[in-house]
Amino acid sequence: MPTLIFDCDGVLADTERYGHLPAFNQTFREFDLPVQWSDEEYASRVLIGGGKERMASLFTPDFVALAGLPTDAQTQQDLIAKWHRRKTEIYTALVGEGRMPARPGIARLVNEAIEAGYGLAVASTSAETSVRAVLGQAVGVDAAAVFRVFAGDIVAAKKPAPDIYLLALSELGLAPGEVVVIEDSANGLRAALAAGLSTVVTVSSYTRDEDFAGADLVISSLGDPGGEVTTVLHDAANVRPGAWVTIQDFNVILATDPVRNPS
Repeated sequence: MPTLIFDCDGVLADTERYGHLPAFNQTFREFDLPVQWSDEEYASRVLIGGGKERMASLFTPDFVALAGLPTDAQTQQDLIAKWHRRKTEIYTALVGEGRMPARPGIARLVNEAIEAGYGLAVASTSAETSVRAVLGQAVGVDAAAVFRVFAGDIVAAKKPAPDIYLLALSELGLAPGEVVVIEDSANGLRAALAAGLSTVVTVSSYTRDEDFAGADLVISSLGDPGGEVTTVLHDAANVRPGAWVTIQDFNVILATDPVRNPS
């Protein structure tokens, strides 16, 4: 069965800037941690896959001393888990308040995919609770129920490792040639490529200048009739989408993949 696998953050909605960053900073305030990530600083933290891993990056010797944090590894991991649970609660509340509208074309493309008989899934390093909240807001409750969700700590190595995509292929019983991934970051692209998957990149607010070599198609967004028009940034698969990307464009990618199967 042809299947679309979406990343969550930056693909379904612009969650990083309007959701994750304020949720991290509110969590830091609530736990009296001497840090508030600026937009510029968070752009570098986004390169780290996973929320717990981003929090763990705080634990430099200087920060541990300044914040009066424990030095043993297990207690630090316990603290990170506690902080991350609270951060997920804050983030989920922000989603429920409608702070992160869907990116252009997401709901439309999902409906087209359902009508065309495509399978649908999400593969994300974010917590499953967060992913399901964003998914429901982005595509609606009925469409969200069609998705399989692979999220959070279900694999040991997060993107750019291919583990979550390999797990999705195994659980869904799919061959790589049946799948197109929709990602927004170089880490996500590398994970998908390492799993042998065709990939469309819809660049997001923190990722536009990253290296997307190997992607079949790189675009500004999926676009929507009467709304945002798709700008093609790179078209290795010769898809040639119109003003907005349709399910027929994904059929083209599945039919021929010159990136991994050069003539």
